[in-house]
Amino acid sequence: MPPPPGVIRSLKAGFDAIASHITTILLPIALDAILWLGPHFSLERLFQPLIISLTAYTNNSRFSIVDIKTAQGMYTQFFQQYNLLSLVRTFPIGISSLMSGWMPTQTPFGTPAIIQVPTFFNLFGWLSILTVVGWIGGGMYFYWISTVISDKDQSAPGTTAQSILQAILLSTVWMMLFFILGFPSLLFFTLLFTIGPLLAQAVLFLLAMFALWLIVPIFFSPYGIFIKQQNAFRSILSSIQVVRFTAPTSSLFVLSVFIINQGLNLLWNVPKETSWMTLVGIAGHAFITTALLAASFIYYRDMIAWLQIIFEQSRAQVTPKQI
Repeated sequence: MPPPPGVIRSLKAGFDAIASHITTILLPIALDAILWLGPHFSLERLFQPLIISLTAYTNNSRFSIVDIKTAQGMYTQFFQQYNLLSLVRTFPIGISSLMSGWMPTQTPFGTPAIIQVPTFFNLFGWLSILTVVGWIGGGMYFYWISTVISDKDQSAPGTTAQSILQAILLSTVWMMLFFILGFPSLLFFTLLFTIGPLLAQAVLFLLAMFALWLIVPIFFSPYGIFIKQQNAFRSILSSIQVVRFTAPTSSLFVLSVFIINQGLNLLWNVPKETSWMTLVGIAGHAFITTALLAASFIYYRDMIAWLQIIFEQSRAQVTPKQI
């Protein structure tokens, strides 16, 4: 039987494909440039009254004034740095971005223009608009990469509109699951922290290990939409089936992608946000993440083809013998 697709070979093929189609990194570069040099949508003024109201919890609570002041400082710093435009970086389908996690507050030109979100109604509107824009941009980004790695002897990827529609549906499913599981988990951890920080950290570690175990089966869930023109739900099942039969190799591939991405992020974050050298980090991050995405497409495509060969040979070997 033919050997399964190798991790190193898939990674090399992904980097070679993007090096031959370098224009595919333009979308990540454009997004990071906007998040860095463009205006920042701030929530500081909107949430500042709520942060100030935390002082009311010093009475009839187990929290001291020092704890409240520390929490106020953390929340104030977060909302000062947070840029609402970073919501354009959506998951699991989205344009890769370095600045969405960096949250720079300065640029080589100085302090960027700050646009305060005035009301919670405006916040909800911007949340909806930016999320949809991120889904559409992410669908176009994934579709572009899928056309780069598609072979001539295979069927071309589906139309852009169909792929983006299914990508939005898939992202909606994962967002609903996140809210269904996320809010109860947040309340649960808040309760644990009130009981004991060490207990909460131990439970968080165990859940993180469990989450890593769940990530691998759903890691390839978007790729069936663009490679095999599947709908969102069929693509999720296809990802689970692929990992079911190739768990060791697929786990190693996902781990390799994670290590390469996170390891090089330490390098891309070295330049200061006020230095033009940050452009080198943005370009490097765009190339690496796009190449890793292309490698994931290639690994998924080759693994699907390999499994089909294995299943066909297995069926041929179990046919009834001639009497």
